[in-house]
Amino acid sequence: METKKVLSALAALAQESRLAVFRLLVQVGPEGLAASKIGEQLGIPPSSLSFHLKELSHADLVIARQDGRFVIYSADIVTMNSVLGFLTDNCCGGNPCTPVQIQQCMPVGTLAK
Repeated sequence: METKKVLSALAALAQESRLAVFRLLVQVGPEGLAASKIGEQLGIPPSSLSFHLKELSHADLVIARQDGRFVIYSADIVTMNSVLGFLTDNCCGGNPCTPVQIQQCMPVGTLAK
């Protein structure tokens, strides 16, 4: 994944409402939710929600599809996994990270959270 695309995704998630929307859509899974349901569950007014969904969509973090008169939003899991892969590429010297290895990679005096 290109650095610019990762930065775009991270910037989109670096806002409380957008992060909440994305996490909700990840929890719901591929069936997604209508914008009205997202707004109800998170207490976000429609005008604000529209802006946040647009930002997430521009960062390729959500997918919108028409279902009758509703627009259904779902998390783009491919993009999410690509961002995670970019962030963890070559973690622990390129070896798979197990809980023991993660602690070994941490600086002395750092607590695992």
